[in-house]
Amino acid sequence: MNTNLKLLLAVVYGICLIAILFIVFYHLDFKDLSDYSYIKERGEDLKNIKSQNLYLLIFTFFVFSAVWVLFLGFGSPIAILSGFVFGKWLGTLICVISFTLGASLLYSLANFYFRKFIIGYLSKKIEKYELLFKKNELLYFLIFRFTGGGGIPFGIQNILPIVFNMRLRNYIVSTLLGLVPSIFIINSLGEGINNIIQNNDSINLMRVILNSEIYLPILGFFIILIVSFFLKKKIFDS
Repeated sequence: MNTNLKLLLAVVYGICLIAILFIVFYHLDFKDLSDYSYIKERGEDLKNIKSQNLYLLIFTFFVFSAVWVLFLGFGSPIAILSGFVFGKWLGTLICVISFTLGASLLYSLANFYFRKFIIGYLSKKIEKYELLFKKNELLYFLIFRFTGGGGIPFGIQNILPIVFNMRLRNYIVSTLLGLVPSIFIINSLGEGINNIIQNNDSINLMRVILNSEIYLPILGFFIILIVSFFLKKKIFDS
């Protein structure tokens, strides 16, 4: 691909990214996010929308999540919001599928347009993983996803398998399964936050911390971190 076309694609990507950030943050006042009554009212609004137009809300949120991951590369805020709006079970389902779609689109586009650049930039940094991926790319990328990519940002994780020429089918399957534990925990936390807000007229930090809907997901998150640490040491750092 010639340089001019790559530059054009980079400009288009940048414009889309700016447009998404503008749409998301233009009407968002961060002072409101510290106002408990404001958050409670918005929660009620979302509850009413969900009761009247559930499928439309699911579709809109699904598309938004996929586009968010495609252009911004990280999904934790979206996963918390998903749990807040849809609950942990439906929220997890929406996020896992939409995140996988967004990540797969990013992988496919980057592999098609920027393969040489990505290989040149990342190959030396992750050469220790090459032999593992050649043995069983689906299994090791599944473990790689589960362990949080060894601390590698989610956006970089999404394009990293380009270096190993990973098949798209294996990429999709390993991403779909590997994201489930962490996304479920984050959605559970979002659901817990929503329940606390809807069931209390005022907020107390200690009450929040001691609420099982908050500390259990956090505990689960730390368990995943510990398991991921030992898996990483055993498999990727051995």
